[in-house]
Amino acid sequence: MASPVDTSVKFAFSDMAGAPRLTGEAGSGISLLDAFLVTGFGIKTVQGATVANGICRLPFSGGASAAVRNCVIVVAGASPDALNGEQRVTAVDGGWVEFATALPDGAVTGSVTFKIAPLGWEKVFTGTNKAVYRPKDPASTRFYLRVEDPTARGMRVSMYESMVDVDSGVGLSPRPTDRPAGHYWWKRDSGSPVDAALWLLVGDSRALYWCTCPRQEAGSASPYAYNTSFVGDINSYRSGDAYSACIIGNGGVDSNVALGGDGDIFSAGGAPVGRALMRRASGLGSSVQSDRYMGGAATSGLGGPLGPGPARSNNGLFMSPILLADGPAMATDGPRGELPGALACLNGGITQVLDNGPQQTAGTQAFSGRTLLSVWCMGGAAVWSGSLGVGFIDITGPWREA
Repeated sequence: MASPVDTSVKFAFSDMAGAPRLTGEAGSGISLLDAFLVTGFGIKTVQGATVANGICRLPFSGGASAAVRNCVIVVAGASPDALNGEQRVTAVDGGWVEFATALPDGAVTGSVTFKIAPLGWEKVFTGTNKAVYRPKDPASTRFYLRVEDPTARGMRVSMYESMVDVDSGVGLSPRPTDRPAGHYWWKRDSGSPVDAALWLLVGDSRALYWCTCPRQEAGSASPYAYNTSFVGDINSYRSGDAYSACIIGNGGVDSNVALGGDGDIFSAGGAPVGRALMRRASGLGSSVQSDRYMGGAATSGLGGPLGPGPARSNNGLFMSPILLADGPAMATDGPRGELPGALACLNGGITQVLDNGPQQTAGTQAFSGRTLLSVWCMGGAAVWSGSLGVGFIDITGPWREA
């Protein structure tokens, strides 16, 4: 018996109990990707689980669980067997987690465990501070994500259509003529290399958002903004699009962390060079740069085109999907599709009404019934200039039509 609610979209962040640490040390980004994409993390042993009134409660001991409301866990070892597998958490406490089930009331037996569920990707090649990951979902484009993580500040990332080992492949995105070193996804940019950075990862079986705050330590109470990069299949407007994968990241070099701009999906500034589609919709040629459109907003949630938020008319926020062009100029190439689950806010001043950090907010209007995770972003390339916006990622799912 599957979960009665969708579990396709998963998220995790640095303040979860026992979460992997993202530091300036070589390989720490790969370790985080291993946990979120492939293995999961934060395993707990359950004692005395029960089902009552459509809710399964899993009690545990030995310290806090990594689980938070609306995250997805994977349960193993339970009887009845229908409880095993992915479940979306509805409530948590210091000694238990709960989720909805359609099973009848009764005791749960067996050697039961749960942990934060991974996205279900595979790690296909490895090397020294190198790794290649691939979605296993047969509906995906089955792209290869190559990650190189030998230094402190950033990981060099690129996407391939096919690969034969950790260093060799064909169909490279971005093209070497656009960015010879590939894109950068940021880790830790200040302080000691062993200091942990804030991070937030969100994804499904076909896409990943990599959100980090490299100049802010985990647990910091200061205002901060994430840099949100992406890899995966967009929701293409072309039926059966076999080349709809996209990789988004920053330029610069490891000694120059260029935050915001072309590698941040929510921030203003930056050229299309920060966004690389696998191929044009025609399927011809090689990788191509992609322009972006966010409903007229420059930075999500900052000085929005539809006035300050919440809007006076309905006390809500107006949202727009983030469109990617089928080339470097939206006006001439036209839209190719949308980033899955990501929403730009068309109102301004949102940092004044939402707390800093990954806050869960109930969707309204077209997004009623969905929970949106707020992600603070930069108004440009500055890390902290007083000009911050807020983007949103749907964590209810699904992101894609069946």
